[in-house]
Amino acid sequence: MKRRKFIGLLAGAGACLAASPAAAGGAQHFEGYPDSFGVLFDSTKCIGCRKCEAACNKVNELPAQKIPFDDLAILETKRRTHHDTFTVVNKYDVDGHPVYRKIQCNHCLEPACASACFVGAFVKDKTGAVHYDAKKCVGCRYCMIACPFEIPTYEYHDPVTPRVRKCTLCQSRIEEGKLPGCVEACPKGALVFGRRVDLIKIARERIRKHPNLYVDHIYGEREMGGTSWLYVSGVPFERIGMREDLGVTPAPELTSGALAVVPAVVGLWPVFLTGAYALTKRREKIAEEERKHAVAEAVSNTEAEAARKLKAAMDKAERDKQAAVDREVKKALKEAEEARKKAESAESGDQ
Repeated sequence: MKRRKFIGLLAGAGACLAASPAAAGGAQHFEGYPDSFGVLFDSTKCIGCRKCEAACNKVNELPAQKIPFDDLAILETKRRTHHDTFTVVNKYDVDGHPVYRKIQCNHCLEPACASACFVGAFVKDKTGAVHYDAKKCVGCRYCMIACPFEIPTYEYHDPVTPRVRKCTLCQSRIEEGKLPGCVEACPKGALVFGRRVDLIKIARERIRKHPNLYVDHIYGEREMGGTSWLYVSGVPFERIGMREDLGVTPAPELTSGALAVVPAVVGLWPVFLTGAYALTKRREKIAEEERKHAVAEAVSNTEAEAARKLKAAMDKAERDKQAAVDREVKKALKEAEEARKKAESAESGDQ
């Protein structure tokens, strides 16, 4: 077993003592909401235009990207989703021909992220979306470890209110009767939105009609218990960077055997958080007191220095003033003496 998968299974043990079937472990298999929606991606139709990326950026009001969406040179670099990029398109060279794949959250029927989240920040919604509630999130990032598709990312740049970020399946747009942004923007029909059960029928029909064009498999129909995002491809899925070692067992079932540790985890976690919060607050209080002391000391030193300089300036001014007075007195006395001598000399001449 790969290290990441092993850690993911252990992280999933922090799953859900009180959660919906879509988020909990146990022996009961959740088949998904019967009328939930999804998206079918057809790699044989994708041309790598990145219009889905631009639409996703717009409808989710994400930050402007450094590289424009019409710059297709970026397709030469393998990318993954990021906290400000919910979907990316990668290009794969398959036997000398380019094949493109769109990457985003697959919105699993039984999400590994929800299975690993012990505070219920991730929930499988009836629309098909895996919904994230930032208000519940404690920032443990178990979801990032647990996800077999390596989708959730974290706002490490935000030290105050960081969130886990991923594709939302445009849940709010679906609830308004609109298409997901990426689906609406796709110019070649590589993305089809609809009810998951209907998408599976469409995918099977395409494979039946064109057996030489498609691999006889619908990726996401059963992988990890099934996903709301489905794929059909003209080349083996591993050739376009997709894992084929996941099996069909949902993540909660894989973690159910480890749930015995959950009571301890859930019970101790509030204590840990409370202690961490108290320590943080204490550090903040000490830092604030030190800051105030430093400011007060700096103000005091500045005032003392200013007073010293003022006194020195006043003393110098007083000395300069006295020196000027002395010079004027000497000058006046000298002039008076010269006047006296002239008077005496004139009086002697008259005699």
